[in-house]
Amino acid sequence: MRAWIFPGQGSHRKGMGAGLIGRHRDLVDTADAVLGFPLVPLLLDDPDRRLGDTRYAQPALFVVEALTVLAARADGEPEPGVLAGHSLGEYAALFAAGCFDFETGVRLVKRRGELMSGAGDGDFGMLAVLGLSAEELAGTLGRYGADTVDIANHNARTQVVLSGPAEQLRTVAARLREDGTARTVPLAVRTAFHSRYMRAAATEFAGFLAGFTLRPPALPVIANVTAAPYGDDVAGLLARQIAEPVQWARSMTRLVGLGVRDVDERGPGTVLTGLWQAALKDAPAPAPRQAAVRPPASTGPAAHRDSVPPNGAIAPPGPRPSVSTPLVPMPPHPVPPPQAPAVFRAERLGSAEFRRDHRVRAAYLAGSMYKGISSAELVLRMGRAGLLGFLGTGGLGLDRIARDLDRIARESGPGRPYGANLLHTPADPVREDAVAALCVRSGVRSVEAAGFTRITPALVRVRFSGARQDTDGRPVPGRHVIAKVSRPEVARAFLAPAPAAVVDRLLADGGLTPEEARIARRLPVSGDLCVESDSGGHTDGGVALALLPTIARLRDRACAEHGYRQRVRVGAAGGLGTPEAVAAVFLLGADFVLTGSVNQCSPEAGTAEAVKELLAGLDVQDTTYAPAGDMFELGARVQVVRKGTLFPARANKLYQLYRQHGALEELDDRTRRSLEEQCFGRSVEDVWRETEAHLARTAPEELARAGRSARHRMALVFRWYFVHSTRLAMHGTPEQQVNYQIHCGPAMGAFNRYVAGSELADWRRRHVDVIADRLMTGAASLLTDRTNAMLRAQS
Repeated sequence: MRAWIFPGQGSHRKGMGAGLIGRHRDLVDTADAVLGFPLVPLLLDDPDRRLGDTRYAQPALFVVEALTVLAARADGEPEPGVLAGHSLGEYAALFAAGCFDFETGVRLVKRRGELMSGAGDGDFGMLAVLGLSAEELAGTLGRYGADTVDIANHNARTQVVLSGPAEQLRTVAARLREDGTARTVPLAVRTAFHSRYMRAAATEFAGFLAGFTLRPPALPVIANVTAAPYGDDVAGLLARQIAEPVQWARSMTRLVGLGVRDVDERGPGTVLTGLWQAALKDAPAPAPRQAAVRPPASTGPAAHRDSVPPNGAIAPPGPRPSVSTPLVPMPPHPVPPPQAPAVFRAERLGSAEFRRDHRVRAAYLAGSMYKGISSAELVLRMGRAGLLGFLGTGGLGLDRIARDLDRIARESGPGRPYGANLLHTPADPVREDAVAALCVRSGVRSVEAAGFTRITPALVRVRFSGARQDTDGRPVPGRHVIAKVSRPEVARAFLAPAPAAVVDRLLADGGLTPEEARIARRLPVSGDLCVESDSGGHTDGGVALALLPTIARLRDRACAEHGYRQRVRVGAAGGLGTPEAVAAVFLLGADFVLTGSVNQCSPEAGTAEAVKELLAGLDVQDTTYAPAGDMFELGARVQVVRKGTLFPARANKLYQLYRQHGALEELDDRTRRSLEEQCFGRSVEDVWRETEAHLARTAPEELARAGRSARHRMALVFRWYFVHSTRLAMHGTPEQQVNYQIHCGPAMGAFNRYVAGSELADWRRRHVDVIADRLMTGAASLLTDRTNAMLRAQS
């Protein structure tokens, strides 16, 4: 298979496009009108030396590369199987794939050049580093304390370009020379392209892109940002590309994995061909034939510049490749033509029906986390990205829930997805009913049901309030319920229609209308089951490999038994911290995925910065189990962080004392002092007085029970520690880190390892939608690579 690759800024030169202008004079005139200046003098002579200015260089290079595409097609050249472009070159690749027309492309790159030229105040620059991998260089920057420098381009295995303040770059270059570990080449630019210093430009460009309709590519285009094929979100990736690294080395590896045998560099120069050649040499298996290096004759002078181009893409040393230069040995026997490659796209993983019903661009959810850790900000950020997140209502006051839901509804606007959590509270059904009523009142369309062991009136009401029949007579529920399940008997209850006794009670009490009650008897309580494997917080410790197929088969039988016209979807949660994990559950048949732990360590999460710093340092082994404070007497467990905190040990000690003693008075003096000094930070009597005052206001029946049972009174005192430890973590009280209670699963440590050495090593850059895109595009990339590898192995 052949690929077309398009170079970026730095490959441009005076005289480019000389053979193309006469063939497409009408399009050159169109470009002139859009740009407000004549292109031909700029391209052929550059009398005012404007090609050194990115505002002129970007549209000039795009026009030349777009005309090269049109000339190739007019000449009847074979179409490529896949496309890729370096930085600006990606626009030519997307033009070739039919994402936008010529005039739109010129308008886009004109504005891009203007915004990038004006980005950043101060003295910035770029520095090419030769001889270190991106991972090695990231570690080196950390040791140097160069925290203002970003990796901008990862061009080849040992060719990386940095962006940042010029003074810091000079310091890095000097240190690298002293260490003798790498060669450095300053680039002739005064702007920090593809770095954090472009974020304002990227945000403004995203707003500009919103005014255009960009089509999904008709041919696979490998995105700079993800090194994976573009999906439907062309505008989103183009906006991100301005401020994120160009993953060119990974993109070339992707081409090799897709079965690309030849590349045509469509534009001035041959730098990218050299990088392709390097990628072939680094590939795990020899490529079956040489790359075709054929710079288009019509692009103008092909003289190679000795200086480093501003995009930092440097041709590897050695002779200039040509058509007759073999890059790798020819195989001894003919190679059969490759099978058309499979290409998976992040936006098309999982169930299309799920994406349609929930109005999301990808089958990916950010699950709720209690105490508003999954905050209004988190839900709004997900919604703006076309993704669904759930407000964490557990442990929040009803007034706070109402305010947050009102804010989300107001700021989301029409059509954007958002949801809220409905947590089962068997000890307080009144609260459960109240939260359900708030969801209905606030217009929440998607509700995450968690902790349920049976179907309650609140659950039925939130599902079927507002239910109706559509114009075809089909029953439509009032809202979507995504039920978290980890046991088959609970899944079975959600797969069935609402229990008759519950429906009858709601109908009699006015909680449902007669029509809503009829629909509640026909549809399942939940249209989406989320199979929750071993996760942070409350967990049954289930295993996805066993649970997901079991619940899916149960779903199939239930749908057949009840004759549902629409299939209940089954998704997966728990342990999803890497693209490999996400890809695995999609292969197991998941219709959607839901993440939790990884989203705690994001700027939008409603927990303390001290906790986020701790979370960002976790490894996969740094979590353990502790008693659950809300079900302390029952011995239920939660999964929590153990690194940097003594909460798990102290919580388990409290549960052990509860099982061994019948009253606080039975504790010996040493044990009592230990609790007061290490856990409570105050006397047992003070803890009880605080608890007593709280229960007198909120749960007098609990207080009465404590008066009758010394053991229950002891349980209430011990449970105070669980509330206290959560409060300490939420506030980030520095001197009390040893008592932080942080619900978290091993997915957090897995994600930390996945992003180590990248810009996401800093949790401040881990926005929830960025996490979503990294995991989903990474999963699509893995599925593409592994599927094609298996296809090749079978051929």
